[in-house]
Amino acid sequence: MSFLSFLLGEKKKTAGVAKERLQIILAHERSGRSAATPNYLPDLQRDLVAVISKYIKINPDDIKVHLERQDNLEVLEVKIELPDAR
Repeated sequence: MSFLSFLLGEKKKTAGVAKERLQIILAHERSGRSAATPNYLPDLQRDLVAVISKYIKINPDDIKVHLERQDNLEVLEVKIELPDAR
């Protein structure tokens, strides 16, 4: 916000402020991910089993969640083995 905008009382648009805050949060989250396996993966896997079980009868061991890091790229891989449709 410029000095003139400050004097005239103009305010930033809500979307712009939200975008800036989200960028700060994402940067903070990314910098804090130094662990080999993030602590949220078991919870994510459990939630996926619960949601998929509402629609399809599956074995909880048939869902695998894996996070792979390469340089600045993170890939979350989710493998779900579905039962045969018979």
